[in-house]
Amino acid sequence: MNDQKKKIVISDKVWLLISFLVALAVWYMLSIGEKTGRSFPFAPSVFEGLKTMVERDALFSDFCSSMLSVIMGFGLGFLTALPMAFLMAWYTPVRKIIEPWINFIRNIPALAYAPLIVIMLGIGRTPSVVLIWICTFMTMCVTIFHGIRNIDNTLVKAARVLGANDVDIFFRITLPATVPFILTAVRLGLSAALTTLLAAESTGARAGLGMRIRTLQTTFETNAMLGYIILIGIIGTLLSILTDKIERRLTSWQEKREG
Repeated sequence: MNDQKKKIVISDKVWLLISFLVALAVWYMLSIGEKTGRSFPFAPSVFEGLKTMVERDALFSDFCSSMLSVIMGFGLGFLTALPMAFLMAWYTPVRKIIEPWINFIRNIPALAYAPLIVIMLGIGRTPSVVLIWICTFMTMCVTIFHGIRNIDNTLVKAARVLGANDVDIFFRITLPATVPFILTAVRLGLSAALTTLLAAESTGARAGLGMRIRTLQTTFETNAMLGYIILIGIIGTLLSILTDKIERRLTSWQEKREG
């Protein structure tokens, strides 16, 4: 009908711009607040703080050190979580023994047992990698495990009736059906790795974004400290976008809800 109003469609890019502008406005309001101004300096001051860290030859080395720890810890977490999740899903004794301890450990904040790992392994990169590995392993193992458990058992029974063996069922049914859950686990694991970074590098690390944030906190250099925090957020966002692109390519057969 002619009297019906036309629906205005706003593109995702416009919404992203609006979101960014709203965030900038909130940030500016915080920067001029009497109680929040010192903790949330505005963008020019943050850029000045990061420039200072570049001049100290700290920013690039901190970034590289943290990314190496994240890659190593996340890689170990994924390589151990994937087979463990399948073993827990397929073999009841393994699940009965392992699952209670996974649920127990993953509910303990990483910062609580970080000093114990440093005492055991000493200072340097190794404690950071181990701590990130533990946290990412717990997150990804649980996610993949529940994904495997949600596979329609009718497909497995039908395959067995048609003569499929365990190897055929694993590669033709279980693994393809689990891919979306594996990618979700990767996204959550990367997030867990970054959120664990501060705890992982707060004790015993010689360099890294988390270590530097802790150091800047003690010297009250909030400009650079906020810059480092924002940098971690940007890294996490970029990793999430990369994971989304990989997911769309590998799971293009899935129906996606629009809107």
